[in-house]
Amino acid sequence: MSLQDAFYRTVHDYPGGCESLAPRMSLSAAVLRNKANPNNTANVVTLRDADQAMALSGDFRVLHELAANHGHVAIHVDATGDSGDLAVLELVTHVWAANGNVGAAVDATLADGKVEVSELKAVRAAIYRTQQAMLSMLARLEEMAEPEGEGTL
Repeated sequence: MSLQDAFYRTVHDYPGGCESLAPRMSLSAAVLRNKANPNNTANVVTLRDADQAMALSGDFRVLHELAANHGHVAIHVDATGDSGDLAVLELVTHVWAANGNVGAAVDATLADGKVEVSELKAVRAAIYRTQQAMLSMLARLEEMAEPEGEGTL
């Protein structure tokens, strides 16, 4: 998915679409629709537009696409999150599921005996989700970590 496609999906998948999101962004529905339209050059999406759309919609596809385009992975940091054993176990199960998704995507890609560029999108997306799950688990474990040498005597 391209950045423009991610913005388009963010805008159009918002409940009520452009007509509902635009007023919250202080834009007319027509202007927002044009900004989201990959074929329109009159109104261009700005970083401010993308930031506002993500903040209002809770849809972070633009952020994930931008990170992936530059070899990075974006993960949600929950500063108030639970760092207990059950929370870590839940993250471990996300990692397991994501690894299974990578295997399924690679299996589907190789099923016909050749690898096509279009098939790599699914593999790339599955790997990205696995990286997110693993980094989330690591962040949660880091929250739980105790300084060296400060254990109970």
